This record gives sequence, structure tokens and C-alpha cells, in this order.
Amino acid sequence: MSSPNPSQRRSVLIRGSLMLLMVLAGMAIPGQGRVNAELAEHTGDPYLAALISFSTGLLVIAALAVATGPGRRSLRRVRPAFHRGEVRWWYLLAGCVGAYFVLTQTMTIGLIGVAIFTVSVVTGQTVGGLVWDRVGLGPAGRKRISPMRVLGAALTVVAVVWAVSPQATVVDRGLLGLLLLVLLPFSGGLFNAGQQALNGRQSAAYRSAIPATLFNFVSGTLVLVLVWLVKLGVDGPGAGSLPTQWWYYIGGPLGCVFIGLGAVLVTKVGVLLAAMGMIAGQLLGSLALDLIFPAPGTVVTTATVLGTVMTLLAVVVASVPDFLRRRDQRGR
Repeated sequence: MSSPNPSQRRSVLIRGSLMLLMVLAGMAIPGQGRVNAELAEHTGDPYLAALISFSTGLLVIAALAVATGPGRRSLRRVRPAFHRGEVRWWYLLAGCVGAYFVLTQTMTIGLIGVAIFTVSVVTGQTVGGLVWDRVGLGPAGRKRISPMRVLGAALTVVAVVWAVSPQATVVDRGLLGLLLLVLLPFSGGLFNAGQQALNGRQSAAYRSAIPATLFNFVSGTLVLVLVWLVKLGVDGPGAGSLPTQWWYYIGGPLGCVFIGLGAVLVTKVGVLLAAMGMIAGQLLGSLALDLIFPAPGTVVTTATVLGTVMTLLAVVVASVPDFLRRRDQRGR
């Protein structure tokens, strides 16, 4: 049996590196969620916590875009990309999806529980990955929905349900009320996959993820400012106060990691595979937080661990068609 040639070994290394980046990007999400939840508890205002998170992220990415050479060069590519028609004005509204996702989180977790929320979001992300790849919203254009991709997507949903099952609680809200509440995080996950697709298009046009990440935080922050002002007029300020510890304010920078890496990864592997890889990262990150810095009521069981491992397996299954197609193209 012949040994793999250098190009095949290089391809395996590249695919492995991309999978690692997908997982790392996803791991930033539970970290951001934990920090923002703590900040919301201190301030007594989840809307203010979301606004602070977006604002700090905006400051970080704006500084990176303006104060560094690569950032300034990438910003100079924005206008030509618009003139060439590679970027449409509505691509810049992708950050509104991030604001919507945060709002669905604050509106529903207390009513349906973390477990049902997680399953709803992941289902939305997985379905969104299939849909947006099929319609060609991502920078790679239309991607065929192969049986392996469908199998990988189905395994992801099953794995997440298994992983969060120890934390599942009975929600006594009636079938219709529960379905309406579940639709919010499901739509948040569905649109989140579309957000990554649009960010990927921008990153391909600018040859950098910096402008797309900056525009995401600008539009998302503006939306949350409006929402918070409405909340302020209706309910008044929260009963808490701003904490002094620095780590309460790293939610925004973690969001920069997730959005920036996601924008790059979509251009490499497509919307579905990027979404699935980041879902695996979410579960791994949540598992690590629950083991190292457990929150009150945390439950880590065999199902939690095995469900997380199954999610990683699902990502590998879904990536097989891309790997085989690339290998066949090189062999011609």
C-alpha cells in the first residue's frame, strides 16, 4: 500500500487545522455567555449587559482596524468591493442578527431553560447551514446537500440533545406557548448561520475579516442602543450597578474572536460545516467551564461528555465529502 504523498498529507493537515479553528471559535461563545450572564446579574439589566458586551467588542475591533497596518489596508478595500458589486449594502446589517440572538437569549432562557434553548439554537444553526449552503448565500456559492452532510447535521442535533439532557427541565407552558418560545431561539440560530455566510462574503471581498467584524459590531450596537433606550423608558434603569472587575467586560472581545474566525472559516469550508464545527466548540467550551468554573446547578454526566464527543464525530462525518472531492480534484 502506497504512503500518502506530500500534497495529501498537507491537505489532511489543513483540514485538521480548520477543524481546530472552528472548535476554538465556538468555544468563545459559552465564555461570552457566562460573562454576560454574570454582568446582567450585577447590573440587574440583561439589555444593558448585552449593550456593554457589544460596545466593548466594537471598541476592540475599531482599535484593531484603525491602529494596525493590516486593519487600515483592509478598510481601504471596502469601497472598491462595493464598486465591483462583490458586497451589497445589506451585508452590513449582518450584525443586527447578533443583536437579535442576544435578545432571544435574554427573553427565553428564563422561561424555557438552558437545555431547551441550546437544542433550539443548535437546530436552527444546523438547518440554517444546510439552507444557506444550498441557496448559495455563502462565498463559496451553492453547495450540494450530500447524504453525508445531512447525516452529519442530524447527528449534531441528536448529540446536542443527548449532551444537554441531564439539564433538561419540564416546562409547563402549554404546547402552543412552548412552541412560540422555542421559535425565537430557533430563528436566532437559523439567522446566525446566515450572518456567518454574509460575513464570509465580505471577508472574501476584503481579503480580511476585520471590516466585516467591525460592521457587525457597529450595526449590532446601534440596535441594542435603541432596544435599551426603549426598555429604559418603559421600566427604568436596573437595580444593580456596574462591577469593577475587568473580566466582566471581556464578552465583547470574545465575540470578536467568534465573529472574526467564523467569517474566515465560512470562506474555507462553507456555512454548514463552519456552523457544526462551532457547535462542537460551544459544547466543549461549556463542558470545560462546567468542570473548571462550575455555575450553581451545573450537571456534568456521562451523557454530557459522550454527547460532546458525538458532536465532534458529526463534524468529521459532514466534512468527508469536501475532503474526498478535493482529493479527487488533485488526482486528476
